[in-house]
Amino acid sequence: MFTKQKYGIVEELKKSVLLLPAVIVLLCFFIVPIILTIYYSFTNLALSGSNAQNLQFVGLSNYKRMLTDPTTITSIKNTLIFLVGSLAGQTILGFLIAYFMKQKARVFRSVVGPCFLIGWVMPEIVVALCFMAFFKENGTLNAILGIVGVRNISWLYEHPMISVIIANIWHGTAFSMLNFQSALDNVSGDIEEAARVDGANRVQVLWKIIIPCIKDTIATNIMLNTLSTLGVYGLIYAMTGGGPANKTTTLPIYMYNQGLKGMQLGFGTAIGMLILFVGVICSILYTRILGTKEK
Repeated sequence: MFTKQKYGIVEELKKSVLLLPAVIVLLCFFIVPIILTIYYSFTNLALSGSNAQNLQFVGLSNYKRMLTDPTTITSIKNTLIFLVGSLAGQTILGFLIAYFMKQKARVFRSVVGPCFLIGWVMPEIVVALCFMAFFKENGTLNAILGIVGVRNISWLYEHPMISVIIANIWHGTAFSMLNFQSALDNVSGDIEEAARVDGANRVQVLWKIIIPCIKDTIATNIMLNTLSTLGVYGLIYAMTGGGPANKTTTLPIYMYNQGLKGMQLGFGTAIGMLILFVGVICSILYTRILGTKEK
């Protein structure tokens, strides 16, 4: 008995040693940066000036300043608008593409699928440049609208938020399409056929059969897209720079302007903690909603 117990302890120690490299990497590149980020958000860390050489703990000063800055409220509002618009577009469009491709031949899917993936694998800066050309006054969109007599519109100036949302939807829809395509392929065709035999039309089959079968995939896709959309920076900054008049200044843009452009790393880190807080709230809501549905 003692020998077996001793052997078990030795095996556990061996497993722990094998996991040691992964634990070290996790500490160095995940745990330690998080701790330092939290700490620096309570300091006056800066890239230039007297504060750059005189790091001090300032308590909640950065957070008080952030909450009293009108730009913070504007950034939160813009972030939520950008988040909801992007999520709705990517989820609905991604699902529709996957749904209409479900019954198509393998050859058709092998050709059309990669066409949508091009947008997803394309770097944000390239997407931004493409849509700047698409939305500018003498760009493609106005050329198309001009055919039906619509005047030239300065989209990036008059409707900047709509422009960046459309660009982000185009960029991220393929990810949702892949998730839904995988889920729809696992929905049994026998269930759909049985529903049609019972008199259900295509819309009823979709609403009553298919969507309930893939509800977990829908929830997971929304959560993953939420976290990725909260961190979108390059696309917006390249297209509008957060303007005009802060109309597209989201929290990542605001963090960059204050932390790096304004060289106030402590304050910028506090804004980063606000982004983290929004992500945590979304994660909790996602977990609660999904847990309730499972019960």
